[in-house]
Amino acid sequence: MDEKNMTTGEEKKSLSFVEQFVKEDLEAGKNGGRLQTRFPPEPNGYIHIGHAKAICMDFGVAEEFGGKCNLRFDDTNPTKENTEYVENIMSDIQWLGFHWENVYYASDYFEKLWDFAVWLIKKGLAYVDEQTSEQIAEQKGTPTQPGRPSPFRDRPVEENLRLFEQMNTAEAVEGSMVLRAKLDMANPNMHFRDPIIYRIIQIPHHRTGTKWHAYPMYDFAHGQSDYFEGVTHSICTLEFVPHRPLYDKFVELLREYINEKKANGEDLSGFNTDIVADSYDGTRQIEFNRLNITYTVMSKRKLKALVDEQLVNGWDDPRMPTVCGMRRRGYSSQSVRNFIDSIGYTKFDALNDFALLEASVRDDLNKKATRVSAVLDPVKLVITNYPEGKTEEMVAVNNPENEADGTHTVTFSRELWIERDDFMEVAEKKFQRLAPGKEVRLKNAYIIKCDEEHPCDKDAEGNVTTIYATYDPETRSGQPGADRKIKGKTLHWLNCQDAVPAEVRLYDRLFSIENPSADERDFRELLNPDSLKVLTKCYVEPYLKEKKPGDFLQFQRIGYFTPDLDSTAEHLVFNKTVGLKDTWKR
Repeated sequence: MDEKNMTTGEEKKSLSFVEQFVKEDLEAGKNGGRLQTRFPPEPNGYIHIGHAKAICMDFGVAEEFGGKCNLRFDDTNPTKENTEYVENIMSDIQWLGFHWENVYYASDYFEKLWDFAVWLIKKGLAYVDEQTSEQIAEQKGTPTQPGRPSPFRDRPVEENLRLFEQMNTAEAVEGSMVLRAKLDMANPNMHFRDPIIYRIIQIPHHRTGTKWHAYPMYDFAHGQSDYFEGVTHSICTLEFVPHRPLYDKFVELLREYINEKKANGEDLSGFNTDIVADSYDGTRQIEFNRLNITYTVMSKRKLKALVDEQLVNGWDDPRMPTVCGMRRRGYSSQSVRNFIDSIGYTKFDALNDFALLEASVRDDLNKKATRVSAVLDPVKLVITNYPEGKTEEMVAVNNPENEADGTHTVTFSRELWIERDDFMEVAEKKFQRLAPGKEVRLKNAYIIKCDEEHPCDKDAEGNVTTIYATYDPETRSGQPGADRKIKGKTLHWLNCQDAVPAEVRLYDRLFSIENPSADERDFRELLNPDSLKVLTKCYVEPYLKEKKPGDFLQFQRIGYFTPDLDSTAEHLVFNKTVGLKDTWKR
């Protein structure tokens, strides 16, 4: 809840529980009053709005309290990672409006992590296990039953060292050996039951090539990377709560390892010795709820399957919950941040309504979008008493919410395009658009009246091809006496002579059920078959030929749109971002 500053009268944003923890730590002088966060994505896909929530907190809290936030790629699994993902993650963070202090990679620390693992082996705290993954999983026990020790748990140190070195050779067979930490097979926390800390992967790494053949697991690399960098606050989602004790245990052992090296006068270069010192109290891990939205999934595995199986048109398909998909659809970065801020950070997972995100987008675009005319289902309107060959330039306001956005002109003539559903030959009494004998105003132009005796022409199938009307020359918008009151609505239109053909893509929910993640069926079966509708016979103003992807437009009376990346000067393509109001029906 927002508080009001009694001195200035301005709204003061109340702190989330995460921000409150950070504030308390800084006031207590922890870590010498220093604040350092990080955003640590794995470069194995494009980031989605769930990651955006973490980004807003990681970078936002650093900005708010005068700290710094680093970007660190958790690139410990070359099977799934590549530089394409790295580059797009960086681009998406910048689009959201955030800037990192430094860029790090977990692979920066492969040497240090390897040496640390060797130290663990020498201390009798790690061993090489040659069981299969199924055998290891089975002997770990259950949450209510303790695990059984591996038959390789008490191997001699020298043999473990030899086998660990063998794991990091080109001849090592994937799955034949793993390195496990020797912790506690009876611990109620399953993560403590001799977790795997290294495995063999014979795939070149996107940064280190073929130098390494054995790679650290996430739980082994993550906390140590935080410590090497001097991270003061590890802010993550709730699924990491059970990982926290293991995170702390590995950092505790790392401290012991570093202190031993320090006592022996060994080289500590690369360990950030100015940070990893008595003034460094370590990292405080704080967990918050994940962001889940109706009618979509946040599983990167499922999103990748949609892309790989061409069920969507790439990671940036405007139906995807990816940040780049939302950008392509026409969302503003501020609207995404406003939505995340509005739902807040809690300790409880929730399913947020997609309509809340759309409302945030709609609210922000209303302030930014240029108002233009587009006709998606055109039918010709002929104004019979308007002089043939005559044209007039009408002034259109770009954005009534912001006078500084100025105006542009549209050409009026005898023959216009209007929306097909703005006319009814036989209209019900409450129909306030164009019908025989009824008057409407054409936006920025004149009041017209549909002909009663011959309102329209039709083709052989009975489809209306041309509508006939007359105009009142005394009612031009902005002229004296033009404010004559009528019952009809104001309709948008385009001049047939200069209207530009365009393709328009209309998007709906990607999935047909509210919570596809909770459904036991294959998620592919739950896709909404009507999530994309392509209209190929639309018209737009010539003014739109200047517009580029990322420009915010309001097609008057229809919704918010933006040019698509596929759009060219010869073939304009527009994506519907969101409607003018929420019309979704469950």
